Amino acid sequence: MSELVLLKHINHPDSTNIEYYEKTGGYQGLKKVLKDYSPDEVIDIVKASNLRGRGGAGFPTGMKWSFVPKDDGKAHYLCCNADEGEPGTFKDRLLMERDPHRVIEGMIIAAYAIKAQVAYIYIRGEYSLSIEKITQAIQAAYTRGYLGQKLADTDFSLDIYVHKGAGAYICGEETALLESIEGRRGQPKLKPPFPAVSGLYDCPTVINNVETFVCVAHIFAKGVDWFTSIGPKDAPGPRLFGLSGQLKSPGIYELPMGIPLSELVYNYGGGPVTGEFKAVIPGGLSAPMIPASGLDVKMNFSDLAEVSSMMGSAAVIALDETASIPVVARRIAEFFSHESCGKCTPCREGLHWATKILNRIEHGHGHPGDIAQLEVLYRNMFGNSFCALGVGAAWALGATLKHFRHEYDALLTQQSIPVSNRSSK
Repeated sequence: MSELVLLKHINHPDSTNIEYYEKTGGYQGLKKVLKDYSPDEVIDIVKASNLRGRGGAGFPTGMKWSFVPKDDGKAHYLCCNADEGEPGTFKDRLLMERDPHRVIEGMIIAAYAIKAQVAYIYIRGEYSLSIEKITQAIQAAYTRGYLGQKLADTDFSLDIYVHKGAGAYICGEETALLESIEGRRGQPKLKPPFPAVSGLYDCPTVINNVETFVCVAHIFAKGVDWFTSIGPKDAPGPRLFGLSGQLKSPGIYELPMGIPLSELVYNYGGGPVTGEFKAVIPGGLSAPMIPASGLDVKMNFSDLAEVSSMMGSAAVIALDETASIPVVARRIAEFFSHESCGKCTPCREGLHWATKILNRIEHGHGHPGDIAQLEVLYRNMFGNSFCALGVGAAWALGATLKHFRHEYDALLTQQSIPVSNRSSK
């Protein structure tokens, strides 16, 4: 990619002002949509772009929109998932704080496509500046006539509301997010029915990620051909990668998908802080880590799946040779155990006991059968939990055993391995 697109305006001092946004071409794509395209045509254009969701699962966006029933007589709803609770993920925060109108424009286009007249942005409560900037952008959009009644002299009307989360990771799961908006405890619901058929208030609902909506705005401003010219055919368009961990140059980088993971962490991340890399987590904490020997894998959905990992939120967490993998595993288990909603037994009990066993191993009190017990716990969680939290946690923890069993064995036999990040607990 020769020039930035998603991050092009973020460093301009007026990037959050609607006047600057309009001056640089903002809301022109929306005007074109309202003037020239029917809702079905908008969906077809997004399908043609092959935009895949930027939140984690990578589901084709246009296809998701097309699942909403036509002329069913019910209200339709749109939700922007801005909870961003996955550890290592911080890209959406930057977009909301520095380019909020792009998020709003993408949402309006999506709402028009699925015939929704009410939309929500679900933002994690800790993101106070994001909430402030998005709220200001919504108010400015009303003032300019981009939100409200009968937009651009059409029959389309839309209101957008900000809903603040309360720090629950589980509310990043789409059905738990909807439960939270409705005022109930944030817990996942059984699927099917899927939200596109029965979501918010039992009505058809589409949920997309912040970066996904920003891509939608760019597609209608620059065209499908431009979007599909970037990156691989099965996953086109610009992508934000959040680099963190034991790197010399952490940060957010805009690149096409398909870039080798090694290039990402060495050329952009600056390489390891100490020595060599031991492993890299490619897509947020729930993505299985990849050992240093596998870092040539390309960062797209299909290639990562082939090495039993996933793109996820494109949150790349690097671990150098000072990292103790059993300690990392304990922290993973501890986080997911704390954030489990407690609805299902495999997740609630499995993660609790995994945390206890890993904590015991870390502090030199491991038992001979601990590894076998961990493997039993991981197998029972994987594919058996109510939502993807238990699945992701089990997959991530299982990868630590698969690639670094020797470090567990060393702790169990009290051999010396690097533990510079050992907790004081």
